[in-house]
Amino acid sequence: MKPEEMVEAALAIAERAGETGDVPIGAVVYDPDGVELARACNAREALGDPTAHAEVLALREAASRFGDGWRLEGCTLVVTVEPCTMCAGALVLARVARVVFGAWEPRTGAVGSLWDVVRDRRLNHRPEVLGGVLADRCAELMERFFAR
Repeated sequence: MKPEEMVEAALAIAERAGETGDVPIGAVVYDPDGVELARACNAREALGDPTAHAEVLALREAASRFGDGWRLEGCTLVVTVEPCTMCAGALVLARVARVVFGAWEPRTGAVGSLWDVVRDRRLNHRPEVLGGVLADRCAELMERFFAR
């Protein structure tokens, strides 16, 4: 599956977050063969949980369905916006092989913008990163949400 197709799937789920008052961010986890394991949108407002970011929720669900417990080796995490430090740390700890994201987030991004947690050489796992996929469309979704 092409990165653009994967981000399209994340965009589709991101729309649901905006309906509940949450920031419209969507995440999808694919197994090494490209089969979807999990998808989630931000749910901090809906769940009253500060850790209910789309990435964390998708990683939790994917871990319950895939392989060796919490390890998501060979898997790809796709998200509409560059992950924050919490989410970047979570995907490193989950041993995700690759992260693909749409819009860059210069204020809180931890996958190359403000910080680069996932490529820190001091860590024992460093996933491949592909950023800026359908960035304009992902950013537009965020801009529409915050304009309201």
